[in-house]
Amino acid sequence: MPARPVALIVAAALLGACAKATPPAATTTTTASAGLAELTVTNPSAFARPDSAVTLAFADLGVVGTPGALSVWAGAREVPSQLIDSDGNGSLDSLLAMADFAAGEQQQWQVKPIPAAAATGANAKRTAAEISQKTGGQWQGKVYKGGTFENVQSLTPPPQYTDHSEFIRYEGPGIESDRVAYRIYLDWRNGFDIFGNITGAPVLHQIGQDGYSSYHSMQPWGLDLLKVGKSLGAGGFGYWDGSAAQGVSVLKGHSATIHQSGPLFSSMSIDYHNWQIAGRTLDVRAHLSMQAGSRLLRNQLELKAPTGNAAPLDNLAIGLVKHAGTELLQGTLEVSGHQYTYLATYGKQSLNNDLLGMAVIFKRGKLQKLTADANSHVAVMELTGLAPATVGSVNPARKLDYHLLAAWQGEKNGITNQADFVAYLQQQLEILDRPIRVKISNAATKAAVSQPLTAQQALYWSQQLADAGLKLQAPHYVWGGWDFERERPTTFEYTTGLLLQAFDDLHQLAPNPAYKTAMLNMADSFVAADGSIHSYQREKFNIDSINSGNVLLRAYEQTGEAKYQKATALLRDQLKDHPKTSNAAFWHKKIYPHQVWLDGVYMGIPFLAHHNQLFNNGQGLEEVVHEFVAVRDKLRDPATGLYFHGWDEKKQQVWANKTTGLSPEFWSRGIGWLAMAVVDTLDYIPRERSDLRAPLEQMARELAVALKAHVDPASQVWYQIPNKPGVAGNYLESSASSMFVYFYAKALNQGLIDKSYQAFTLAAYQGLLNQFVLVDANGTAHLTQMVQVAGLGFGRDGSYDYYQNEPVIRNDAKGVGPFIMAGVQVARLLQ
Repeated sequence: MPARPVALIVAAALLGACAKATPPAATTTTTASAGLAELTVTNPSAFARPDSAVTLAFADLGVVGTPGALSVWAGAREVPSQLIDSDGNGSLDSLLAMADFAAGEQQQWQVKPIPAAAATGANAKRTAAEISQKTGGQWQGKVYKGGTFENVQSLTPPPQYTDHSEFIRYEGPGIESDRVAYRIYLDWRNGFDIFGNITGAPVLHQIGQDGYSSYHSMQPWGLDLLKVGKSLGAGGFGYWDGSAAQGVSVLKGHSATIHQSGPLFSSMSIDYHNWQIAGRTLDVRAHLSMQAGSRLLRNQLELKAPTGNAAPLDNLAIGLVKHAGTELLQGTLEVSGHQYTYLATYGKQSLNNDLLGMAVIFKRGKLQKLTADANSHVAVMELTGLAPATVGSVNPARKLDYHLLAAWQGEKNGITNQADFVAYLQQQLEILDRPIRVKISNAATKAAVSQPLTAQQALYWSQQLADAGLKLQAPHYVWGGWDFERERPTTFEYTTGLLLQAFDDLHQLAPNPAYKTAMLNMADSFVAADGSIHSYQREKFNIDSINSGNVLLRAYEQTGEAKYQKATALLRDQLKDHPKTSNAAFWHKKIYPHQVWLDGVYMGIPFLAHHNQLFNNGQGLEEVVHEFVAVRDKLRDPATGLYFHGWDEKKQQVWANKTTGLSPEFWSRGIGWLAMAVVDTLDYIPRERSDLRAPLEQMARELAVALKAHVDPASQVWYQIPNKPGVAGNYLESSASSMFVYFYAKALNQGLIDKSYQAFTLAAYQGLLNQFVLVDANGTAHLTQMVQVAGLGFGRDGSYDYYQNEPVIRNDAKGVGPFIMAGVQVARLLQ
């Protein structure tokens, strides 16, 4: 069996005493009575954002179970708040707080386990949801005669119910903010309709008490605004059959449930039973919610086959009624797939013969096409898969999450022209793309991260995140598993292997069979007996596919199984034919021609070096070193020492500078990939080959200087865009910061940089703990504030705004893996 590198054997021996790290003294689970939290809450936009809502999970606040009461304070000022059921499952799970923010403003909040001060008016009623049926009368055919309306919590209409049955007040459930109200027909039409509100306060309770006809003319509260007919109305949904949108009309029946009708947040759900569509039978749940001060109605759809074996539906159609005399408006499609765009109309389309704007807002990556039929403007949407209940399930549930809105000129302080409506839509897109940024520090987290920094403490935090990953991710990072981040089956690509490499690093330092087993399970599941790799496609020439080969190299070293050697030979063979630029740097992917990205250096080059060491007697390392030389020559900025994210040799890409071919910004995680690649590759270049080591050692020293110059002095970690700390939207980012700490600690351990960097490195590691680690009420550690993904091309223009608009998430392998690795290197450093 091939031997492990001597450095790893020595490290394991030195740190054997750390193999069973113990928790810090104060990491006990908090209770509701002790569950206080301090929040740093930031508006990431360069414009004011009034009525901005922040949703805080109870567990993140350190609260076990459902609290009796919580309130939020900004100093002595109470922030309006409400306990909410965010997913409509019947249980309160979060605290929603709402405040006004100036452009780029940061506020400090505290959550206290005491009731809101009702006398302050902090929680004035600003939203509502309701459904009202008649009682005390009787059915005569399909019409309900007599009786009075009564609000109910849930309602399943009887079989004879249809449109104009006089049984449900305004013919379905309603939901509103203090800006606008919506109703959803609970019959074959499934139309979404609008009630215009002229009061600036909830009005649903006033509507239709005296019958259907009254709200078709102006009332003291407003009026019905829209003629829906056979269309999708104001953002309804159906199925695109290739020529028309088919509504949810042929079905067994409906059920509506009001979940909350609160001061700041209201929600309800509509269940559509046994929808017959496209040769399938589906159950659909629409979970609808609104927040105070907003025109947006969020619709979270989930579709399931009752029998569990129907083929999934290939699309859903969402859209807007077509009215003469209106202008069709479309948001740009030249954005990232994670970003929002819209389909909208504006013009004299209200029943009051005045100006009304409507829109559906959706993620660009889910759009199949924009089209229309005789009645509706339509966005045909892809459905996202939900994790199957069991591995191998042929029909996991599907979902679609989108928003709709209406803006009427007659509402209080309404929008009165098309230009303002378009500007408003653009702001709504940014608000959705950039939610208010929140840093949470609860009592358990503060106690845990404040412990003195020792080797044992660093090892403890790596183990905490690894143990969480063993439960949340590792069981799914196998062939046949489910990638929760991408909402699709797991494939052989870089994130699949990154976390498992971190597990192996940790196992070498602090042996734990669970870490080794997880890594070998991943490797064994993807590699067949003949060495072929499930889901790997050589012809794509995607350098991202190479990175998980590092797991296969480690598996070969640890098991000696021939299939792993054969599998890594396939990956090595790709690199022999992988296209290159004229200066012999690897293209990032075949679909990104003539482009070099920093990410790709980490994805391919440490593997290439390691493979050459194992199977080629160290020959071919010149190609390895040349990649770094070529990247430094083209992508390094001599003024700052930082590296641009990408370079287009042909200078043809939208993002490429027409003179240099460089992308416009420095991206911290891209630089982090490069920094990790430098120190990892040096593991496999013999010290006696000083001619080969010298270029990488020079890069390491340069990066150490440049990154230290761009660290945030207050937190000792790094921003998403490292050289623009004061610009609105920029945020401290955990994956890149973890990569940089890993780089510094490993460079110190390798003797690449001067020992004077040690204090800085330890301060930066402590910064990771202080800024990004969150221990929830269950004692589980999370790594927060990481960008989900960033790239170039296909709508990603590499601009500052682009990098700020990509989603910010937690616990992704791209951050957790480097964080675990950083802790391992810091533990070694502290021995």
